[in-house]
Amino acid sequence: MTAPYVTLTVEEQIGFIEFFHPAHNSLPGDILAELAQTITNAGKDDAIKVIVLKSGGDRTFCAGASFKELVAINDAETGKTFFSGFANVINAMRKCPKFIIGRVQGKTVGGGVGLASATDYCMATKFAAIKLSELNIGIGPFVVGPAVERKLGLSGMSQIAIDANSFYPAEWARDKGLFTKVFEDTATLDKEVLAFAKNLCTYNPEAMSKMKAMFWKGTEDWDTLLMERAVISGTLVLSDFTKETLKRYN
Repeated sequence: MTAPYVTLTVEEQIGFIEFFHPAHNSLPGDILAELAQTITNAGKDDAIKVIVLKSGGDRTFCAGASFKELVAINDAETGKTFFSGFANVINAMRKCPKFIIGRVQGKTVGGGVGLASATDYCMATKFAAIKLSELNIGIGPFVVGPAVERKLGLSGMSQIAIDANSFYPAEWARDKGLFTKVFEDTATLDKEVLAFAKNLCTYNPEAMSKMKAMFWKGTEDWDTLLMERAVISGTLVLSDFTKETLKRYN
């Protein structure tokens, strides 16, 4: 078993941020906090012009929040803290002055769909099916909802949020606007991501920063909004319905 990690590697003005967890790249609170800080730091690093967000391993981009931590929540404050982890990462991505390219090599679930949605330009393989599974356990995609809705539209987001049992194929996510391109395999994905990032590095950093601010206009309230959503999820996870559902996974 490989230990969880978050790394930042800078190559030719491209900042590669990689996260990993042996449980299908699910993200516990400490890794989420480190990921948010790493994104913030990369945004301030003058040696970096463009950021690529990726995960380790070949199969799953991100399985969402850590289930082990989820089942251990016993009070509202702990619940709020747990669900604020993804809020902090999404807000760090939103406020980062540099374009973030998403590299999604495989399936992504729950909070992972939120991460992909918060990138500025996202490429994937044909294996990158997406699912919002939160309703299955009695909560909902409240924290990641604004980011997902921003990319998929309300219709697309509500469709996968309500149909919480189904994976939607990468081609569906591309057609809805989450993925810009879908490739046959990871090798091709990596080649295309690198070429795209290198090309972006030839552009005016100030112009890209101002464009990013323009693209994210209207999300200025997300620092407050996503925390309010974290409170909703943190309360729902304490409900009798959710507690009974979670027992099946223990």
